[in-house]
Amino acid sequence: MKTLRIRTFTFLCLFFILLVPWIFYLTAHFMETKTLRITEDRPQDELMQRHLMEITHLIETGADKWKDPNWQNQLVKALQQGNMDVAIFSASDQVIYRSNPEHRGALSSAEQFSVIEDGQLRGRVIIYLPQPPKTVQMISMLAGFSLAFFVVAMEMRRFLLKPLERMSFAARQIAAGHWDAELPQSRIAEITAVHDGFAVMVKGLKNAFRKQAELEEERRFVIGAVAHDLRTPLFALRGYLDGLEQGIAQSPEKVAKYVAVCKEKSAQLDRLVEDLFTFTKMEYLETGLNPKTVDFNIIIRKSIDSLSPLAREKHISITNHATDGCFISGDMHLLERAISNLLDNAVRHTPPNGEIVVQCYADHEQVKFEIRDNGPGFSAEELQRVFEPLYRGEVSRNRSTGGSGLGLTISQKMIRQHGGELAAGNHPEGGALLTGWIPVNHTG
Repeated sequence: MKTLRIRTFTFLCLFFILLVPWIFYLTAHFMETKTLRITEDRPQDELMQRHLMEITHLIETGADKWKDPNWQNQLVKALQQGNMDVAIFSASDQVIYRSNPEHRGALSSAEQFSVIEDGQLRGRVIIYLPQPPKTVQMISMLAGFSLAFFVVAMEMRRFLLKPLERMSFAARQIAAGHWDAELPQSRIAEITAVHDGFAVMVKGLKNAFRKQAELEEERRFVIGAVAHDLRTPLFALRGYLDGLEQGIAQSPEKVAKYVAVCKEKSAQLDRLVEDLFTFTKMEYLETGLNPKTVDFNIIIRKSIDSLSPLAREKHISITNHATDGCFISGDMHLLERAISNLLDNAVRHTPPNGEIVVQCYADHEQVKFEIRDNGPGFSAEELQRVFEPLYRGEVSRNRSTGGSGLGLTISQKMIRQHGGELAAGNHPEGGALLTGWIPVNHTG
């Protein structure tokens, strides 16, 4: 749809208001005079002057015949030739003769003079001259102006006022939460620009509202999941402590077992709280990096050493196939935490007597790593949601593996914070496979 600027629209309206009355005037003038010439015709002016001089001479020379009917008839003929009227008054201002008693001279011009003979005032004469017939033209011009003004007012209402009124109504609807309120169209460029900007604003508000709803839903989910995850170990911890308090564990072996379970549940609670704190800090707070040149192999070895006791309990072997020269610029503490989370996830999902293989190598300007286990691997649904916060994949949502559901999420965020990426998949020979890369020099 072609649009007009307000300035162009205003100029067109003014031109229309000026043009229509002029067209009406010319039309009326042509109908009256059969010509489009507007200026006075000089020969007609000269003819009128000649008639005026003849009538003036006739009146001045026939002062003693003003009341003579024959002379008056002669005067009438002369007046008709010049399309004029006359009124003759005596010295005492009494009407002697009036050629047209109905004529008052409201729309005519007049010539006045006095007749004096032998030094005495004989009378006063008024000759009414014909005027060009412009009354109809002026009325037509006024009608044209009224019509033009009416048309312009209607078009301004159509192109300017109505779209603005509808846009104001739409704004009130949107403010009330009706996101699908229809925005009016207009052929005025400025109003169209406002319409487009308004549409962008409404789209942004809809997206913001949708994101807010998603965040609120996620918040409720996180609160519910955390409450469930805290309640399970707390319930078990309280049960075993009650058993110890009530003397259910009567042998030293049973007491040691109860204490070990309590320690395990308290450690599980500690990991959950620590993961929640780390996730919250990375999600909502500015977590700055402390970049230094570090050897990624050292990070992997430290992570393996920290997970070795848990792996030995399940008789799981961790094999490290890391090559030399894997130097990067990053925060050693955060990277060690990320790799430890990945190894912890692998150890907890690897069956007893299983194996975990870790690889690391430099590839151009990147350092790539892989962590593979021989556990059950990821299902199709888990591959799509494995990095979602608090997603665990178990249908029962239990914590038999001891994880918090945040380890992989935190690791991915930490690696992305270093400009890299982390992905999950399954190895062709079976088991889960976590692959990632980090740039050698991260400038972000």
